[in-house]
Amino acid sequence: MNDLEANIRNTKTKGELNTLRSQGNVPGIIYGGEDKNQNISVSKKTLINLLEKDNFLSNIINLKIDGKDQNVLPREVKFDILSDEPTHIDFLRIVKGGKVILQIPVKFINSDKSPGLKRGGVLNIVRRKVELKCPTENIPNELVVDLDGVDIGESFKISAIKLPENVNPTIQGRDFVVATLAAPTVIKEPEKPAEAAEGAEAVGEEGATTPTEGADGEGKTPQTDAAKSDKKDDVKKVDDKKSQTEKK
Repeated sequence: MNDLEANIRNTKTKGELNTLRSQGNVPGIIYGGEDKNQNISVSKKTLINLLEKDNFLSNIINLKIDGKDQNVLPREVKFDILSDEPTHIDFLRIVKGGKVILQIPVKFINSDKSPGLKRGGVLNIVRRKVELKCPTENIPNELVVDLDGVDIGESFKISAIKLPENVNPTIQGRDFVVATLAAPTVIKEPEKPAEAAEGAEAVGEEGATTPTEGADGEGKTPQTDAAKSDKKDDVKKVDDKKSQTEKK
């Protein structure tokens, strides 16, 4: 539990609030229970330090107001859109017997003792926070998942996480998954099938001897140089025979 000094404020106008902020304070309000709402202010520097800690909105704060301690729960923080500094904060007064709904973070421990992670498994976190309905006097800081001995293929459901007494998830009726330990995924580019490569070569070879289309549109087989030469010789022989006949 963190302590935070607070002062009663009597600001009534926007100008008075701006003056309060310029002096390094953040206005706030405490509400809840049977007591009246209480206007307070806290140190901006101290509040920023608390905001940097994990789980600020799910941790009980002990406000020290004029020497008196009061347990409260931070509920909403407003920020300046330009400077991103806090400009207002709401606190819920902790009343015994009351209940609140909070987003409680999930913490994973002993990752170095998981055989699945050592073998390259991947921890897929489905829910980094789980919404719980908690008694104001029994609010958990975090939900712990132990990875010791966990192997690939195992999953963590909400039923496997130990919850404090009277603390229940707001999602009822199903045992939802918080995280899984999956097998490693390696994407490998498929190789070109050997049959496809051979087929491409065969098509190329056939293409070299494919009949070409003549002017008349009919397919004709190309003649080789040797065939053309033989044809010329045959024509020459016929001409020689004709010449000899004429001389006789």
